[in-house]
Amino acid sequence: MNPIYGSTRPVTVRPAGPEDSEVIREIRNHAVEHSTALWTTRTLRSPEEGAAWLAPHLERGSAFVAVVEGEVTGFAVYGPWKDFDGFRDTMENSVYVREGRFGLGIGSALLDALVTSARDSGHHSLIAGIEAENAASIRLHERFGFRHVGTVPEAGTKFGRWLDLTLMQLRLN
Repeated sequence: MNPIYGSTRPVTVRPAGPEDSEVIREIRNHAVEHSTALWTTRTLRSPEEGAAWLAPHLERGSAFVAVVEGEVTGFAVYGPWKDFDGFRDTMENSVYVREGRFGLGIGSALLDALVTSARDSGHHSLIAGIEAENAASIRLHERFGFRHVGTVPEAGTKFGRWLDLTLMQLRLN
C-alpha cells in the first residue's frame, strides 16, 4: 500500500503476515495490561495464543500493520461482529497503536485500510465498540464517517471500575 504521511513521518500500511504475530501480540498485551481498549484481565497471551488469535484474520485478509521507519507501530483487524449468520455482513473493527507512537497518523492510516478492505470485500457495515471515555478513538472513527448509535452504561469492568461502551457504525454500501 502507499505511504500516508502523518505529522512528521510517513506511515505505510500493509497486510499483516505470520511474521507480524509477535509484534502484534506485544502491542495487544500492552493494551490488555495498561488500557481499557480490551476489557479483559485474563493472563497475557503467549506467543502460541497470539498466533492462534491472529490466524483467522490472516486467512480472511482482515489484518493490517502500520510501519514507520521500518518499525511496526500499530495493527488493525476486523472480524465478524456476531457469530450468527444473520450478522454475516457486519464486521467489528479494532485499531491499536504502539505506546509512544500516538499522533503520527498511524490510527488514521490503519482505519483507512480497514474501511477500504471491508468495503472491497462486500461487507455492509463496520461496528466499533469503544470505551466511552476514549475520546481519541471516538474522534478517529467520526473522521471516517462512523456515527454514534448508542452507549451501553456499565457494560463491563476493568481496573476496578465500571465502563460504558460506545457503539459506532459505518455503513459501507
